[in-house]
Amino acid sequence: MPGKERYALVDCNQFYVSCERVFRPQLWNKPVGVLSNNDGCLVALSPEMKALGIKRGVPAFKINDLVKKHDIQLFSSNYGLYGDLSARVMQILSEFTPELEIYSIDEAFLRLDSLKISDWQEYGRKMRGMIMKWVGLPVSVGLGPTKTLAKIANRVAKKFPGYQGVFDITDHPKLEAILQWIQVEDIWGVGYRYAQKLNSYGIKTAWDLSKADYKWVQQQMTIVGLRTVKELNGISCLDMELDMVPKKQIISSRSFGHPVSELNELLEAVADYCQVATLKLRQQHSLASSIMVYLTTNRFRDEPQYANYAGFKLATPSAYVPDFIKTASDLLRSIYRPGYKFKKVGVMLSNIIAEGQAPLDFFDRVYIDDERKIVMDCLDKVNKVWGPGTLAYAAAGINKGWQMKRQLLSPSYTSNWWQLLRVNSDRTTKRLND
Repeated sequence: MPGKERYALVDCNQFYVSCERVFRPQLWNKPVGVLSNNDGCLVALSPEMKALGIKRGVPAFKINDLVKKHDIQLFSSNYGLYGDLSARVMQILSEFTPELEIYSIDEAFLRLDSLKISDWQEYGRKMRGMIMKWVGLPVSVGLGPTKTLAKIANRVAKKFPGYQGVFDITDHPKLEAILQWIQVEDIWGVGYRYAQKLNSYGIKTAWDLSKADYKWVQQQMTIVGLRTVKELNGISCLDMELDMVPKKQIISSRSFGHPVSELNELLEAVADYCQVATLKLRQQHSLASSIMVYLTTNRFRDEPQYANYAGFKLATPSAYVPDFIKTASDLLRSIYRPGYKFKKVGVMLSNIIAEGQAPLDFFDRVYIDDERKIVMDCLDKVNKVWGPGTLAYAAAGINKGWQMKRQLLSPSYTSNWWQLLRVNSDRTTKRLND
């Protein structure tokens, strides 16, 4: 294949379910489901539940009989837990590459071509093993010369147990067979309507699409579709900042250039990360209604350790920087403890919706209909023309002595549990020690 680029896509298997199992190891290999807000519908299912014929989106009350018959364990969505475990996974991955793109709460791309690795399969197994050992979550690792092929490789790693969760598609002798197995609607970046259109022209698989004429593809699918076809042919076109679909969660976090103990410096960092996160939110024309703040010391140092997080849901969805700076500052003050040397803080935005889906509210101001959006549009236009940071909020600081050093791109993270699990049986103790 052309090019020397190499990417990995790491995807957590049945993420919400696996998060629940970390603290309840007796549920491994048992049917487990996670419910939507207000315990309405199933949003995540274990393979054991799928084997019972239960599908995602089914209202919980419709499976009451199956729950009793098969001892199915259902849980309410615990976004604080999922966000915390996601941050731990992403931190571990950041130790494997200086270039990490957090694609969603349970997926991340890693660019690896700057590394000198002789055995990429073993490198993938090392990632997988470390995440299982330190966090307790199973993941699949797909490796390839482009992000799109890494996605496909990840699908192969997850589907076929013989690969033990890691698959490298680069120069693979069965590449044609693999691409013929992938349906065109399952290709990253190909939506339902494009899939229907391609099928009408006889293009039904990834292999078919990879052989399509470039000029024809651009006419039918624009430049975005052309990039996808080139990626299928091993030509990297999507850099580490280009996303094909809006993010479901947005995380902004960096390791400090030196340990930070003062609350004022931490508040500056959190305000700065709110600016970054909300900019990404506006760039994909979205709004968020939930924010989580976390902080951690450096577990690799022989000194007192501390880690914590806190979250809050706004009254109405927003993309206005001050809304998030104020909330994040209050959250940070609630979890900050003096006397520790902090290595990292971060913010995560969630409950993200498109601007056009913003609900109206009779009592509260709505972001898209008041002056907040006008202010943000003006700020973004100025920064686009004159450069990032031309206009910024004073709360984010001026000198920013805490800012990350560019030569230290690989951050670190403390994996200490804030609340320890109580072990009540010898069986559970054995499972935790395995």
